[in-house]
Amino acid sequence: MRENFEIKKIAFIGDYLPRKCGIATFTNDLCKSVSRAYPKTKCLVVPVNDTPDGYVYPREVRFEILEQDLSAYLRAADFLNITDVDLVCVQHEFGIYGGDEGSHILAMMHTLQIPIVTTLHTILEKPNPIQLKVMGEIIRLSTRLIVMSEKGKGLLIKHYQAPESKISMIPHGIPDIPFADPNYFKEEFGVAGKQVILTFGLLSPNKGIEFALEAMPEILKDFPETVFIVVGQTHPHLLKQVGEQYRVSLELLANTLNIQKNVVFFNRFVELDELTRFIGAADIYLTPYLTETQITSGTLAYAYGTGNAVVSTPYWHAKELLDQERGRLVPFRDSGAIAGAVIELFRDSSLRHKIRKEAYTRGRGMIWSVVARMYMDAFREAGLSHGSNREKSPLIATLDTSPDLLPVLKLDHLYLMSDSTGIFQHASFGVPNFAEGYCTDDNARAFILTLLLQRSGRSTERSNQLAAVYAAFMSYAYNHKTGRFRNFMSFNRDWINEPGSEDCHGQAIWALGMSLGHHRHKRYQPLAASLFEAALPVVADFKSPRAWAFALLGIDEYLKQFNGDRRTEQMREHLVMKLIQRFHDASATDWVWFEDKVTYANAKLSHALILSGRVMKNNEALEIGLKTLSWLLSIQTSSQGIFQAIGTNGFYEKGKKKASFDQQPIEVQATISACIEAFNSTGEMSWAQEARRIFDWFQGRNDLGLGMYDPESGGCRDGLHSDRVSQNQGAESSLAFLLSLEEMYILQGKLASFKTDSKRKSIK
Repeated sequence: MRENFEIKKIAFIGDYLPRKCGIATFTNDLCKSVSRAYPKTKCLVVPVNDTPDGYVYPREVRFEILEQDLSAYLRAADFLNITDVDLVCVQHEFGIYGGDEGSHILAMMHTLQIPIVTTLHTILEKPNPIQLKVMGEIIRLSTRLIVMSEKGKGLLIKHYQAPESKISMIPHGIPDIPFADPNYFKEEFGVAGKQVILTFGLLSPNKGIEFALEAMPEILKDFPETVFIVVGQTHPHLLKQVGEQYRVSLELLANTLNIQKNVVFFNRFVELDELTRFIGAADIYLTPYLTETQITSGTLAYAYGTGNAVVSTPYWHAKELLDQERGRLVPFRDSGAIAGAVIELFRDSSLRHKIRKEAYTRGRGMIWSVVARMYMDAFREAGLSHGSNREKSPLIATLDTSPDLLPVLKLDHLYLMSDSTGIFQHASFGVPNFAEGYCTDDNARAFILTLLLQRSGRSTERSNQLAAVYAAFMSYAYNHKTGRFRNFMSFNRDWINEPGSEDCHGQAIWALGMSLGHHRHKRYQPLAASLFEAALPVVADFKSPRAWAFALLGIDEYLKQFNGDRRTEQMREHLVMKLIQRFHDASATDWVWFEDKVTYANAKLSHALILSGRVMKNNEALEIGLKTLSWLLSIQTSSQGIFQAIGTNGFYEKGKKKASFDQQPIEVQATISACIEAFNSTGEMSWAQEARRIFDWFQGRNDLGLGMYDPESGGCRDGLHSDRVSQNQGAESSLAFLLSLEEMYILQGKLASFKTDSKRKSIK
């Protein structure tokens, strides 16, 4: 431990103004407050952008991170490591960083070689498994943790086993403004002589504004001149998803209640100077939030600490601030209680003034100049203890410790191959082949790709539009009379065969399950649910093991959201047993497989058993899945360690010679996906290494040493022949590459964020 730690340069990481969100405002205020309090300390900012175009930042911003770009987090860490930064202050909330539950920030924290002080804006009492894992790593990697309430400190110790000695309690900062009579500011807003209720912040349904509106008629009976002012624009993420739906519903409610003359919406993000005047004009500040699990509220801190009488529902931060009659707490979702508390404070001006004065007095310990000094104390403590809490690694990472570079995701060819009907099946060189029309197989795979992009945050406006097109294609492909999906459609939109193959049906089930398995896919879920329910039963009688496997992948996704659907759980059990029985019937000592012939997308069979075995805790299924995948890799790996996909020019029949060509991208993609699932299920690093080795097939680590993907368009060539590469870039091949790339991005994020012991051996 060093006896002295001088802080000359601090980097603040998080959202930053002019991005419009609470974290951005907090980071801006904290950075500027530390700069003012300690002018000899240089403060710089590394903001996270939720849009590729970024923002027009002030000069203190030195490096920008695109939210979903893992490499940007690592580059930022390298930048901070070599630019004499003494300490990093991370603002943490799950929703502002990329990766699973914001896990990309962990990759940066792993790479930083300087003390890390993390301010926790959200601490969940009941985190999901990934959130728990992310928070555990944040606690481990942070030299010091800052919470803004005693409740937060308690949660960290009780639920996350954080060392108490590592935690500092520092309140949310507030502006330093004079204590003033609200009447001084009311004339500016045209509410002189009226009673004013205020709430502010980004608007979203969890704010409970509707219950405040429903309280207004009762309040107006006693105080007819009351005005309720709601300041703040709709949350940007909500605006993207559903537009102004919530605000419009509030306006309609005000009209229904006949209180429109007493309600004012200021639909914009207000700067600090204007905000303080709004706060100054309020007689009562109201926060009718709907749930208790809010550990910190910046808007509450501002209103309380600057001398407002507060009426609030009892979420965690409000209970702590307003305890001992320092405000009024009312039950959740109770408009009558809100009205009663407001009327009480309006009637008793001496009580209201007493509450305001006490709040303002206590708020003197929350002004930013005081908070800045508390942060600097925490920074110095972190600097003194750094080194004893973290393992040192080389400042400059060598190739064996650096994440492997992946190609840039490019969707140009996907766009070119798709029209308003769906994705074309084939291409002539790099141009869609209209004569071959469309097929459900490819549209299902394309739908899965767009859903994965939405989950990871790498989707585009165009890919989201195409997701709806692919979903519509599958809906049209389903024949309600036969209960089966049709597959091939001509360019003129005529169905060519009836019904499609079992494998086509299974892939459609997989895609539909994907759309039902994640909250970001709400647009497609009603349609997908009806199709999934109608199309699943017939799979029980299918003969194709690939159809079973595809369906199992879809069932797993479906049950992530609808666990407890007994019919679907029974179908999973049935299909798993069919795959296990097929393995026992076909396998031998030297033939560890489900069939007498190894054909296409083979690893999907292993993948389905590994995944289902893990989730169902079926050890036999898991063991067979891992064993067959190991065997599959052994027969598809050359003596030089190159992946050799089973050739479609004959495949590989038991007792006969394996076909070496034509190697197809779909086989490569299926094997990559299965290896990643094996890694997820076992934690064995060798499976992740296998996935990377196989992915390199696309980049030229194959029998001909030729690249398969087109970096200009993002498409992929159709096959590896014995003497050349096919120059056609059809849907199946291009989707196989794009799906593989997206899965590798996700895997790389996990490896960089959650360090894995590379010495552990895979289960073979």
